[in-house]
Amino acid sequence: MLKATLSLAALLAAAPALAADDDEIIVTALGIEQPRDEVGQAVTVIDADTIRTRQSVSVVDLLATTPGVRFNRSGSLGGVTGVSLRGAETTQTLVLIDGVKVNDTSGIGDMYDFGNLLTGNIRRIEILRGSNSIAYGSQAVGGVVNVMTGTPAAGFAGNASVDYGYSDTLNAKADVSGGSGIASGGVGIAYFNTDGISSAANGTEKDGYENIAANAKLKLAFTDTLSLDLRGYYIHADLDTDNGVLDSTADTSKSDQYVGYAGLNLELFDGRLTNRAAVTWFRMDRDYTSAFGPYGYSGTNLRFEYEGVYQPVDQAKLVFGYEHERPDYDFSGFGSVESHKADVDSVYALAIVKPVAGLSLTAGARHDDHSQFGGATTFGANANYTPNAGATNIRMSYGEGFKAPSLYQLYGADVGNAGLRPERSKSYDIGFDQRLDGDRAILSVTAFRRDTKDQINYDYSIGLYGGYNNLDRTRAKGVEAMLALKPVDALTVTAAYSHVDARDRNTDARLPRRAADAVSVSADYVWPFGLSTGATVTMVGDSFNDATNAIRLDGYAVTDVRASFPIRENLEIYGRIDNLTDEKYATVYGYGTYGRSAFGGVRVRF
Repeated sequence: MLKATLSLAALLAAAPALAADDDEIIVTALGIEQPRDEVGQAVTVIDADTIRTRQSVSVVDLLATTPGVRFNRSGSLGGVTGVSLRGAETTQTLVLIDGVKVNDTSGIGDMYDFGNLLTGNIRRIEILRGSNSIAYGSQAVGGVVNVMTGTPAAGFAGNASVDYGYSDTLNAKADVSGGSGIASGGVGIAYFNTDGISSAANGTEKDGYENIAANAKLKLAFTDTLSLDLRGYYIHADLDTDNGVLDSTADTSKSDQYVGYAGLNLELFDGRLTNRAAVTWFRMDRDYTSAFGPYGYSGTNLRFEYEGVYQPVDQAKLVFGYEHERPDYDFSGFGSVESHKADVDSVYALAIVKPVAGLSLTAGARHDDHSQFGGATTFGANANYTPNAGATNIRMSYGEGFKAPSLYQLYGADVGNAGLRPERSKSYDIGFDQRLDGDRAILSVTAFRRDTKDQINYDYSIGLYGGYNNLDRTRAKGVEAMLALKPVDALTVTAAYSHVDARDRNTDARLPRRAADAVSVSADYVWPFGLSTGATVTMVGDSFNDATNAIRLDGYAVTDVRASFPIRENLEIYGRIDNLTDEKYATVYGYGTYGRSAFGGVRVRF
């Protein structure tokens, strides 16, 4: 078990992190494409090459190798999985899939469950850390995770892979894309099936899991200034579960996620004004069986979005928009039925100015009007300065966030509280990025702090059974570091370290399931004869399972190794061993995790 505190000095002595392209475009900071030198917030990108090289099955396993991320999973792959950014609640992470907000409106706190989000045909992930409600509204308190499938290729292209391994696990995926005339598009499908492991740490009965995912994109460019974007994503998951931390053959979980986007893009005034009007739709259906009978939840979020970007001169840009959101929630089971909904209207505006060479300033405000609790106004500002054309970037940001009470917290039978206020946060960070020797070495360091008030928790002192109330005040502060080294073209070494001190300001207790220290180191080498080998070591410090800090979760170190070899230009064999040292650990007390497991397969591209 890893019980020693991890230090930044140890990271810098032994670790590193992947370099980013100078011309890299960031989407997540404001919801529009921006060069990295224009962004004053902390953003990490996991690109297609990294996803392919690492061979990770779950998106969470990739996120865990980036700074400021903590996760917890209740049992085997497919179990309920939450992601915390910079020590925020897992319900305070806003999640996008291909531009669509996918937080579950039927959940207790609108948390997005990452358990069923596998890497499949995902090609890019951006993680923005820090409160950013101006661009995204409710839930962007800890930050934003933006998951994207591939951009359709020019001409025609395709990829396919299949691998097999431990616990009768089959993982297969394929996608094709192309373009002709005014149309370009792509489709993909992924299938995963495993006998699994017991969700209960001390259990012996395996809990099987099946996951089917499909995605599609179509773009119609009617003219140089007018286009239509259509996107879709679907996930079906079927999981055998346990009764808490005890073996059970009666408990199952089935879910279906539907993601849809239709957007019209129009440029006016020689491209000085761009307009995007879109309708997005997300639906989550969750059905369970248990010894007490079946029950289920369904949540839908229908959104209308308008966004304008006006750039009168090269040194100034104005981003403005309006959104209407209509979340709803249904429950049925145990002899009762519930149905609730709300309406949210939002307006926002941001200005990006470049008063002198190398300096980019951004500031803005947003107002959200909720049909239940009324209005919430948030502000934010950030700056990015480079004195040497991007070799050095100095960043700082201030952001405000809020999270609206979930429909369940507002209206849930016996426990809802229609008088709840939104959770509010203020976030500050300052950092720098330094590039050396033509990007062969890149160092990024960021210090941050976030204060949150009116955080919603369960209050046993109200009502017959208790209920939800604005009880908590929390604080998270710390430091994040990333280092990337590419001493020779064949070797890439990457690392991320973060110290996150997340505490309840009322009791000074550490917030549950959020280790103070975590570090991840990856190294990949391509040998002269084509063989590629690599390893990732992730070390996480001790944490607590509960808010009172009574149950300790020991720290751990997990080592994954991998290799791939091209048989011919478009054909490759690959394999990996996860948890090479067979480390025993838990991210949620009483739930199991995978031990040593090996997998191998083949992939082709054309």
